[in-house]
Amino acid sequence: MKKHTKHANISRRDNGNFAPNEISILGTNCGNISNLVTKVSEKLSKYKLAYFDASHAKDVTENTLSEYVFHHQGNVQITSRLPVNKFQQRLDFSQYNFVFINGNHYQGNKQILILDEAKEASVLKRLNQLDDIQFVVKLKAESDFFSFLEEKYPNIKKLSCYTIDEVDKIANHIETLIKEKIAPVKGLVLVGGKSTRMGQDKSELEYYGKPQKQVAKELLENQGLKSYYSVLNAEDSATEIADKFIDLGPFGGICSAFQKDPNAAWFVLATDVPFVDEKTIQLILKHRNPAKAATAIKGKGKEFVEPLITIYEPKAYPILLQYLAQGYSCPRKMLINSDVEIVEIDDDFIRNVNTPEEYKMAKKELTK
Repeated sequence: MKKHTKHANISRRDNGNFAPNEISILGTNCGNISNLVTKVSEKLSKYKLAYFDASHAKDVTENTLSEYVFHHQGNVQITSRLPVNKFQQRLDFSQYNFVFINGNHYQGNKQILILDEAKEASVLKRLNQLDDIQFVVKLKAESDFFSFLEEKYPNIKKLSCYTIDEVDKIANHIETLIKEKIAPVKGLVLVGGKSTRMGQDKSELEYYGKPQKQVAKELLENQGLKSYYSVLNAEDSATEIADKFIDLGPFGGICSAFQKDPNAAWFVLATDVPFVDEKTIQLILKHRNPAKAATAIKGKGKEFVEPLITIYEPKAYPILLQYLAQGYSCPRKMLINSDVEIVEIDDDFIRNVNTPEEYKMAKKELTK
């Protein structure tokens, strides 16, 4: 008898308990944890970081509404009436490169253990939570490992160990953990559009003696990117990703790629930009910023970025879906209103070719 499953077999983004990349800090009082997070965050300000803590206030009246207080510098203070749950927090934290968790209150899938003699009983109480210690911090240079730690984890003394004032070393170790989770880049060549103005499939047009879709795919593959065609009315294959988001154009193709692999960044490339060359692809990859939602190219004379010559990071996927939920299916609109790395280039290199007349002119120019 076939086993019944409640959920569709959809690939999921790698997540910890609350965030894609998280670490809980425990073993000392909350003040020490908060101070360490603040100092380390100052050293890692180029990344998007968050701190997940619990309030220590007593007898708090239940909120009757959620409050959002904004500052013109971009700061926002949120008081929510909603209880914490891991599914909502994964959405809230999906945009962050790293989330610190106060391990005295919440459990993270990775841990930093601070050795504090005053908190030996607290560590013993949470011993089973220490299942993936990344490194150890000593509150004092003379702080020693508790005997029960060595019994439970015989190799604990082999882990990297710092004193709490070695902020640079701790920050460097955390940066290594951030870099380990940077997503690999895959390529996505958009084909199968309606090509209404051209009157024929633009991806099949030849500028270099072969279909432009093949040229675009080779541009990405020559940079070591495993690449696919985004196609309509087909099944997924070793070279193609079928569009699961019907009638949404490029937006649907991008979302379909993320549905296939939400843990990859996707370098999206259209086939109607024949002046894009190897140097352009290398330029975007060189300036890729995984801390942003995307790395997009923009013509120096243009007002907006080009959404179909762009690297979309995994954090872009939930943003795209949120725009879709509001009835918008324009990737440019998402990029304009998100935290994006912009690479400027001369307009000529990213010209679109949409009509037979433009095709003749482009081919003539490229032949020269």
